[in-house]
This record gives sequence, structure tokens and C-alpha cells, in this order.
Amino acid sequence: MQMRQLGDVQVGAVGLGAMPLTEDERPSEDEAIATVHAALAAGVTLVDTADAYTPSDRGLGMNEEVVAKALSTYAGSGDQVLVATKGGHTRDGAAWGLNGRPDYLRRACEASLRRLGVDSIGLYQHHRPDPDVPYDETMGGLKDLHDAGLIQRAGISNADPDQIRTAHAILGSALASVQNQFSPAFRSSEPEIAVCAELGLAFLPWSPLGGSSVAKELGSTHAAFADIGAAHGVSPQRVCLAWEMALSDCVVPIPGASRPASIEDSAQATDLILSDDELTRLSAT
Repeated sequence: MQMRQLGDVQVGAVGLGAMPLTEDERPSEDEAIATVHAALAAGVTLVDTADAYTPSDRGLGMNEEVVAKALSTYAGSGDQVLVATKGGHTRDGAAWGLNGRPDYLRRACEASLRRLGVDSIGLYQHHRPDPDVPYDETMGGLKDLHDAGLIQRAGISNADPDQIRTAHAILGSALASVQNQFSPAFRSSEPEIAVCAELGLAFLPWSPLGGSSVAKELGSTHAAFADIGAAHGVSPQRVCLAWEMALSDCVVPIPGASRPASIEDSAQATDLILSDDELTRLSAT
């Protein structure tokens, strides 16, 4: 698989978003593990999870536990796999909350370390800004985790351009990535992509296909993706990921998947070369 830079390491240009593995409507644990294994076999080396990716009837951490089990049971080599997790969201049943206090991030990080079975997290991301906590205070807490060796790289998520610059000023070279929503139907993060390219940060689009229900209908809601996919003999979803990667070398999509076939198709997007005319058409659709 084509590789792209994320901080001081390279990762496969398409990652795996693990959230669908442990939603309320989810695959069995065996199917979830098979999906992670299929991703690794396809060349995926970035697996994105979070403590808050958990069913509404469970406490924090189920997704991290499934990812850890999948990695520990993989028959191939997982030495190059970068596990990215997040903290800063709380869960009370189906209700999501926020806690950006440094002491909470420390406790959340330590719990993630235990669930993942590691001494240091490869990429730890602040999940979402907390309006009740100054952003620079939260970023200071993230820096403390890095300085303590609990995390190897820091990331932020759902951040605007000013917040990205604030995080970069505080974290410096420890800041490796920004994870924001971006898809054909949600393009308001284009300014954040530009800031990431300027600062040398990886941009990780979450829901790069628009979410599970939208992804299934991508070819009908955005006909150009279906037309160009048909011309290349590939799925509209594969065209979508190839288009996103062509926007900037800093873009590393992390499509969610709950079936091996889905991530296997997504991983092949790195081999799809789109013409300038095709890219222009897709960007205009």
C-alpha cells in the first residue's frame, strides 16, 4: 500500500476506522476481529479507535478491547501497526458528554493504556473541544501526557484552524495529526486540510464516505463517483477515497468498516489513479 507521513512515522494511506465494530448494531466479536485482520492483510497500518466507541449498554473501552484482541491474535506481523485512540468524550448510556480537563485526560489515557495492553500509546488524540475548559489548558494536559512518555504522538480531533494552530504552538513536534469530519457531503473541513498541509500534519477524515447509511448510497447521491467508478471498474466508495487522497498528500482517510469486504475494497483506493479531469469533476459535484 502507498504510504503517507504521520508525524515521525509512515502509515498506509488508508486506515481503518474501528467505531462500527462496537456500535449498538454491530458484528459479532469474531466478525469484528476478522475485519481488523482483513485490514492488516490489505496493508492497513493505522487503526483508529477511542474509549467512547462503545455500545450504549456498556462502559467505556469496548472498542479498544476488541482492537487489542484482534492485534494480539493476528497471524501476520503487526509490528508496523499504529493504534490511534482518543480521550475527552464521556458516555452515559447513549448520551455523549465532554471533559477536556487535564486530570480527566490523564485518567482516560491510563485506562486506554491498560485496555490496549501497551506502555505508551502510538497516537493519542483529544476527541473534541470542551467549551467549559480553555483549549490551551486541554492542550497543556495533552503535552503533559507526551512529556511523561504515556503517548508517543499527540493528535486532535474536531478542531478548527485556530485550534489547530494553538495545539501546534503548545505541542510542537509532538502534534502529528488532526481528525475532522470530511466527505463528499461534508466539505467544510477544507480550511483545516490546508492548515495541516502548511504545518506538516496528517489530516485524518472521519466518516470519509459520509457514514454507513450514506456510504451505501454514495453512487446515487453523488453520481459522478458512480460514473467514474464504472469507467474504472471499481466501486464509488473506492473512487471517493482516491479523490480525498488526491486533495493533499497529508490526507489519510480512515473509513469505518464492520465487514472484511468493506475494508478490503477501501484499501485498494491507494492503487486508483484519477485524471485531472476526473478530480475536477468530483470536486465540483
